[in-house]
Amino acid sequence: MTPTLRTERLLLELYGPEDEEDFVALFQDTRVSQWMGDGPASEEADRALFGRIFTKVYAQDLFDVWAVRRDGLLVGHAEIKSTDVVAGHEIIYALAPAVWGLGLGTEVAEAIVAYGFDTLALTTVHATVAAPNKASLTLLDGIGFEHVRDIAEDDGSTTRVLARHLTASDKSPLTR
Repeated sequence: MTPTLRTERLLLELYGPEDEEDFVALFQDTRVSQWMGDGPASEEADRALFGRIFTKVYAQDLFDVWAVRRDGLLVGHAEIKSTDVVAGHEIIYALAPAVWGLGLGTEVAEAIVAYGFDTLALTTVHATVAAPNKASLTLLDGIGFEHVRDIAEDDGSTTRVLARHLTASDKSPLTR
C-alpha cells in the first residue's frame, strides 16, 4: 500500500475520487503532458488513466502513485515503479505550471528517491527524460542523477536515461 510522504512543503498521498477533475486538468495541460509518456492524450484517455489508478494500480498494489498537494491543493503527480526500459525502478513526477520555479520539483523528486532508497531498499533509482526537457534534466543533475545512456525513439526524438546511486551521504528528506 502506497504510504503518505511529507516534505517541508508537500504532501504526497493517495488520490481520491474527488481528484479526478484536477488530475485531468494537470494531464490536459500540454505544458505538462508534452513531457509525459507519449505526450498529450485525449481527455477521455486521461480519465481512463485516472480510473486505472484505482482499479489496477491501487487495487492490485502494482506500484506507488501519489497525488502531490501543497496547502491542500493538488499541484502534481508522482510515481515510482519498476520498468523494463531502465531494468529497475524509475521515478516519474509532474507539477502544475502554477508552481514551477518554486523548488517543488526538487522537493518531490528527492522525496520519491528517498522513498526508493529507504523503504524499497533500492540501491539505484532511474529517471527517463525527453532530451529537450532542460528543466527536468537540470533538476535531476542537481540532485545527483547521472546520464547513463540515450534511447532513440521511433519518432526521431531522444530520451535520456539517468540514474542516481545510493551513497553513504543520502539522508531522507521525508518525515513520516
